[in-house]
Amino acid sequence: MAFTFLPPLPAPEDPYPSAVRQHPEIEMDLDLEDEDDAGVGSSKLTSPGEVITSATAFMRGHGTYVDEDKVVASVPGLVERVNKLVSVRPLRTRYNPEVGDLVVGRITEVGPKRWKVDAYSRQDAVLMLSSINLPGGVQRRKLESDELQMRNFFSEGDLLVAEVQAFFADGAMSLHTRSLRYGKLRNGLLTTVSPALVRRLKSHFHTLPCGVDLILGLNGYIWISMHVPGSGGGEDGAGGAEGGAEGEGFEAEGVYSGVNDDIPPATRTALTRVRNVIQALAAHNIPLTDAVLAEAYDLAVELEENAGGGPGVLMREEVREELVQGVVGGVGVGA
Repeated sequence: MAFTFLPPLPAPEDPYPSAVRQHPEIEMDLDLEDEDDAGVGSSKLTSPGEVITSATAFMRGHGTYVDEDKVVASVPGLVERVNKLVSVRPLRTRYNPEVGDLVVGRITEVGPKRWKVDAYSRQDAVLMLSSINLPGGVQRRKLESDELQMRNFFSEGDLLVAEVQAFFADGAMSLHTRSLRYGKLRNGLLTTVSPALVRRLKSHFHTLPCGVDLILGLNGYIWISMHVPGSGGGEDGAGGAEGGAEGEGFEAEGVYSGVNDDIPPATRTALTRVRNVIQALAAHNIPLTDAVLAEAYDLAVELEENAGGGPGVLMREEVREELVQGVVGGVGVGA
């Protein structure tokens, strides 16, 4: 049996003919100050082995290494820059907390004067009894009687929104809920995405035009709840859009209540649709913001009308791809 050996294929042309190839997120002219103006479809992803920039102009950070005076990505993820420091945030990784971050978590254990909270980090977070508000907004030291009632405040399985306050010596983060917009969550549902897809915004409490409240936790936990007008953004745990002033509207009976309100069928449909939209965008690695979700929601309504179905239509892969293309292209589905 005869074998025929074909000549090797010619090497493809280098799309970056310059000596040092630049990743779209890192430009040599350093014109990256206004990162929020970047479009949804702009290329910000990098893969292992891809040259990001020159090591003589930038310093390497996490997720990168230096090879022949070039900064190279060592993990797949999003390229980030802080002044001269270039790093890559992996797409699939545990949440890396920072002080001041807003997180959504679930109580996993009730201990002496503290709760352990699952916040999708490398270890459980800690919420101290001294770091919560007492019912009625009473400002005093926590007593032994308060410790005996800890399960009346938070019990195993409860969801809450909190802020990262500090870190312990072992690296565990310490949370606090000493604000009217923080506390127990109810009247909604939880969905999870990769923490890399939640961008840092001025506010992570949003109300969509469809009447749904969103809490975008930087740890990848997103709370979707029914909007309650005049809720004050914290006393009922529903996560209002902005929240009232400190000390106003503190509802003693509602702040730690675990009973959901009656949710109308139309609101339940909107909650489900928002959840499906978030999962569709997350499956295609699109960063999540309130503007992106509001646009995607309108496109989802058009897709459901065209398909003649409900929110479950968004679970089909072909519908998800059409939704993503509409969001990335910034045009309507029917255009």
